[in-house]
Amino acid sequence: MKKTILLIHTGGTISMAMSEEGAVLPNKENPLMKESNALESIAKIIEIEAFNLPSPHITPNEMLILRNLILEKVSTEQIDGVVITHGTDTLEETAYFLELTTNLHIPIVLTGAMRSSNELGADGVYNLVEAVRVAVDDEACGKGVLVVMNDEVHLAVNTTKTSTSSVNTFQSPQYGPVGLITKSRILFHHGPLRRQYVELQDLSKRVAMLKIYAGMEEDLLDVVLACHYDGVVLEGLGQGNVPPAVVKGIETLLERDIPVVLVSRCFNGIAEGVYGYVGGGKMLEDLGALFATGINGQKARLKLLIGLNQLDKTIDLKEFFS
Repeated sequence: MKKTILLIHTGGTISMAMSEEGAVLPNKENPLMKESNALESIAKIIEIEAFNLPSPHITPNEMLILRNLILEKVSTEQIDGVVITHGTDTLEETAYFLELTTNLHIPIVLTGAMRSSNELGADGVYNLVEAVRVAVDDEACGKGVLVVMNDEVHLAVNTTKTSTSSVNTFQSPQYGPVGLITKSRILFHHGPLRRQYVELQDLSKRVAMLKIYAGMEEDLLDVVLACHYDGVVLEGLGQGNVPPAVVKGIETLLERDIPVVLVSRCFNGIAEGVYGYVGGGKMLEDLGALFATGINGQKARLKLLIGLNQLDKTIDLKEFFS
């Protein structure tokens, strides 16, 4: 008996076309909506267009709408898996948001394309078929939110867009894919050791993110206060260090109970409090700054946003990020 897959379209390059002038633009009608017949040999498809937005237009509010839509459909219909088509620029953020806020055993799989629907070598339909194949695979259950692109399966928590244009753009630095896709099977070779879940209702709190650089000055952190942000993520140098001039601004934020979370701007490695000099990670940790383990800046921002907006207010942020 075929499994039932909820297919949700949100827009992005996978649903766009290139004009005669060479500009890639959204279509009035999503061309993928015509491909559901090609998927019927794999699964029974329930198809919905949630949005038709370029992924830079996706905000956490759309992510929350998408999460609520999934939970509603799963609670009212027999759904065996979910596939979401999404623009690649913010795909990893939507995937990670859903990872922290859904807590479902069935697979949730996101996919996209690097080439628009009418370009030579368009990869959208191929990636969509592969995503549905993964979503119906029994071994995909319980592994959290997955990203499928270019014959690879990645965990939402690990994957990131690494190239502006390559079809092999999604990689999981340090960890690699959790599965490979061949013509005949899906081969999973590892999975997540642990997952986190947060009950969420709205996103009234706001979180900023700043990249630290050599010679950075304190006044940029003043903007966080002036604009009434509820938290800030800093992409620090090395293992999570900052220039001395920034320290006072961090102290001020922490004194006002505004959480400061540090990650590394490095591509690999883990941020942690090691250095004790002025601006070093150990000094910042002693002041009360938190370190996000094993995730990049954009994901740490979402994690802090979700933690600050938790429904029952029981999560300790230090434990949440440890």
